[in-house]
Amino acid sequence: MSPKTEQLSVFPAFFRVEGQKTAVFGNGDEAFAKVRLLLNTRARIIAYAERPEADYHAFLIANRIETVRAGFSAEQVEGAALVFAATGNEADDREIVDSARAASIPANAVDQPDYCDFFTPALVNRAPVAVAIGTEGAGPVLAQMIRAQIDQLLSPSLGRLAGLATSYRKAVEQLVPRGVSRRVFWRRFFSGAVADAVANGNLPQARQAADRLLSAMDKVAGHVWLVGAGPGAEDLLTLRAQRVMMEADVIVFDALVPQAIVDMGRRDAERLSVGKRKGCHSKSQEEINELLVELGRQGKRVVRLKSGDPLVYGRAGEEMAALRAAGVTYEVVPGITSAFAAAADFELPLTLRGVASSLVFTTGHDLTGDVLPDWASLAVSGATIAVYMGRTVAASVAERLMQAGIPAETTVAVIENASRADRRLLHGTLADLPDLQHRDELSGPVMVIIGDAVAGANFELSEPLVRANARLEELARS
Repeated sequence: MSPKTEQLSVFPAFFRVEGQKTAVFGNGDEAFAKVRLLLNTRARIIAYAERPEADYHAFLIANRIETVRAGFSAEQVEGAALVFAATGNEADDREIVDSARAASIPANAVDQPDYCDFFTPALVNRAPVAVAIGTEGAGPVLAQMIRAQIDQLLSPSLGRLAGLATSYRKAVEQLVPRGVSRRVFWRRFFSGAVADAVANGNLPQARQAADRLLSAMDKVAGHVWLVGAGPGAEDLLTLRAQRVMMEADVIVFDALVPQAIVDMGRRDAERLSVGKRKGCHSKSQEEINELLVELGRQGKRVVRLKSGDPLVYGRAGEEMAALRAAGVTYEVVPGITSAFAAAADFELPLTLRGVASSLVFTTGHDLTGDVLPDWASLAVSGATIAVYMGRTVAASVAERLMQAGIPAETTVAVIENASRADRRLLHGTLADLPDLQHRDELSGPVMVIIGDAVAGANFELSEPLVRANARLEELARS
């Protein structure tokens, strides 16, 4: 999806309406719904209803809502913060909106999205916390469905917890340093013992827990998360990875991590690119180690974002050793490695009963030396081989594996940009693999999977590795 299609035509915002006049025009269900929505606020509601229907009339009386029993006139909108035209008559509603606009008052015409200055959202109310869901007038039913789902997710005690937080705000501003320490305090306040006590209805216990937390926040130590960003698709990022990215003060990321995933981090977190891609090494591994240690010592909460899984060809071992030596705490957040994403794209079983019971992860460069690696014997016995490789070493990989005894007709699956929308799938045999180095159009990361189990893949969406007409086209041109 392009960035333009993800842009809203409206700007989500909350109006201050406490004590201010909000005018609702109409006699029936449409007006009734707007008044019910406004009762979630402290606005001064005035219902302009010349002949309100029975249920609506009873509701207005029961809730002591100011009611004007008269037909519409332009002066009725004067002094209003918001105007709702909900008469059920298109022409009448437009007249009301026109009068409001003439007085520079935002107005909403029910069921006429092209005649609205703002849209009313589906609302989840945990005052003072509010979640508003809008669809720009396109799908009110969809908004209500989303509202129901969010309503189930949010604790009924969330509003009471937010209210308690308000009473501690001044103390926190005086006692807890701005920045990392303050963010950590509030994170612990909203997710730990304080929140548990509020949920249990024990406000004194909640205040005791908050006081203990406040007294322990003199200084917050730095911490580093080594996070797997997955193979590239944003929705393959784990929930834990998303959570820690929202806690980070700094995000240190590799060149292979898509910008869309980097942007999922906390909006005001510092973002540092450290390259680590062939031809654009902006920092050496030693420099990255030193950077992580220094940020940790500064008390920063750091996400080290790596493509795939940090423990699979991610050099996380060196970073963990440096952090341990420096006394900086860290934890690893696993990610989906490219081999798994590539297999999923091909609907390819990496292990297959009676065919392949072992799986080997390797890099193409491991197969370019003079000595075959120890796992070569596994490959000969039927193991599936997942090769993290540049396409430029394809020929030497194929040659060495065939020398090790793997049949030339063994099935091969090749995936560029696994899991992403622009992925490309190719298939062939081990003997075909050298043709990969001539595919200059493959500029993204390439994964090659080799083995008897690969024959069970779905090749409907892939193309042959060797282009059958390539040689004929070359002869024709000559």
